[in-house]
Amino acid sequence: MWGYRTRDVARMLGIAESRVRSFARAGFVRTRRGRRGELRFSFEDLVLLRAASGLLAARVPSRRVRAALRSLRRQLPEGHALAGVSIAADGERVVVRQGGTLWRPESGQAVFDFEVRDLAEKVAPLLRRPAADRPLSAEDWYQWGCDLEDGAPGQARDAYRRALALDQAHAGANLNLGRLLHQAGDAEAAERHYRRALAARPGDGVALFDLGVALEDRGRPEEALGSYRKALEAEPAMADAHHNAARLCERLGRRAEAVRHLAALRRLGKAP
Repeated sequence: MWGYRTRDVARMLGIAESRVRSFARAGFVRTRRGRRGELRFSFEDLVLLRAASGLLAARVPSRRVRAALRSLRRQLPEGHALAGVSIAADGERVVVRQGGTLWRPESGQAVFDFEVRDLAEKVAPLLRRPAADRPLSAEDWYQWGCDLEDGAPGQARDAYRRALALDQAHAGANLNLGRLLHQAGDAEAAERHYRRALAARPGDGVALFDLGVALEDRGRPEEALGSYRKALEAEPAMADAHHNAARLCERLGRRAEAVRHLAALRRLGKAP
């Protein structure tokens, strides 16, 4: 397996190597081992270790830090990146923000709202390339790009490009790079990558929806509507596709179809 070594983590987080090993022994992260038995850490581990270091410095008891970080993992949806949450101290307790919601992971109860610092933004810009003892595959670069998106989108784009240099048909790298380029205002390049993602993974609802948005932004409403329809064939409960299709149908004078999409939104509880 590849991942960040103890010395890399210590350098990136500005703490002693002995501290990193101590945190791993304390159970703040899930211990992983490389082929030689050395400790290896993922990007999510970096976020958790930075959180543990800051919380302990704020005098939150170690047992509370360990319990909170373990509970946080259990409460996040499967596959959700920890880079999308923020962690801070509230006296001797730990609070977590995800989107517009704050809660105490030890109890699952929501707490009052206040500004906290996004840990991923502090960690991700420090990363230059994954530490590895073997050449990285396209999938390795893709996974690294996923890790970096929330905190360092520029580096994420570079990681996806490295993935595509090794495997130009990698569906995930094409889709995510297309989305990042689209967000940066390059709808033309985004369309190319969405189409490559669909060539590798036909019928992908997310890629079809994203392609529809790009086609709209490029002034091609008929093609965009067709892409939204295909996205809904793949994922009938995709509310965003119903919403965009309804809006385009209104614009194109297709009132009956617009009504059908609005009715679907009502059934999904997403009516405007």
